[in-house]
Amino acid sequence: MTESTLLDAADVHVTFPGRRGSGSARAVDGVHLTLGKGEIVALVGESGCGKTTLARTLLGLEKPTAGHVTFDGAPLSYDSRSLKAYRNRVQLVLQDPSGSLNPRHTVYEAVAEGLRVHGYAGDEQAKVAEALARAGLRPPERFFQRYPHELSGGQRQRVVIAGALVLDPELIVADEPVASLDASVRGEILALLLALREELGLSALVVTHDLGLAWNIADRVAVMYLGRVVETGTVEEVLTSPQHPYTQALLSVLPEAPGEPVVLTGEPPDPTRIPGGCRFHARCQVLASGEAERAGVADACRTKDLPVLSAEHRTQAACHWAARLTPQGPGASPAC
Repeated sequence: MTESTLLDAADVHVTFPGRRGSGSARAVDGVHLTLGKGEIVALVGESGCGKTTLARTLLGLEKPTAGHVTFDGAPLSYDSRSLKAYRNRVQLVLQDPSGSLNPRHTVYEAVAEGLRVHGYAGDEQAKVAEALARAGLRPPERFFQRYPHELSGGQRQRVVIAGALVLDPELIVADEPVASLDASVRGEILALLLALREELGLSALVVTHDLGLAWNIADRVAVMYLGRVVETGTVEEVLTSPQHPYTQALLSVLPEAPGEPVVLTGEPPDPTRIPGGCRFHARCQVLASGEAERAGVADACRTKDLPVLSAEHRTQAACHWAARLTPQGPGASPAC
């Protein structure tokens, strides 16, 4: 961890009890992740990969079973007073503004709620107006007495963002921030997040299933599969030269991707019964095509576990096949 590190998650595990005597579900199974001051990191993966559980853990909404989270050099404490102070500095932006805004509350009340919870003693109206203006709702007073149903989808998402900004956080965690929006509005919201980073020095963890979104907004990318980060690096390195077959498959379905899309068969394994070997091997197109066999790593793919990736700011992939093919690849350090 360096002086520029804002958030540091070290060997984080989150385990939930299984149902009806089944094993415990390893939702997050050893993750190292850092986020620098003023940096935007995209956490990418399919539904069920553990990314939302990890995000909730970084917000202090879930307590890790093992490992720890450090914010601005101090370990995260889970007593109510400490968590309240922490959430003054770290705010959540949800994907569905219609679900996160109370339909009976005006825009003013929705944005002012955080100030009231945290006992803000200054000029509440001026603070709400400032937050709305920063979120692109100008003039802000025009929106004070409007209700969510009177706003467009993009405007509702800006209200949610204003509700996060009103507390002057240093970090926002945005869970699928544009998933519910029309394509014409998504670019506006992404541009807003980038502008807030430039204007306020705001850091952001953007949780998404969309690698295309990561390309448009992130500095670094962490790709998750079945509770672990399987590839990480700068957005340019990971998205232009992906090392892990899972990352390659996710990229292949983007509209601008060359060649045929990779169709992954089946669903991710049950987190209560994580298979031995590479946890992606049952769905891996490289193993299925015989490429892993030709590279001499097929047995390792099926039987040899891979180490947890470190939190270093370098390109890494947890993949036996990638390690065999590119052990000295440009900027790449596949785990083996």
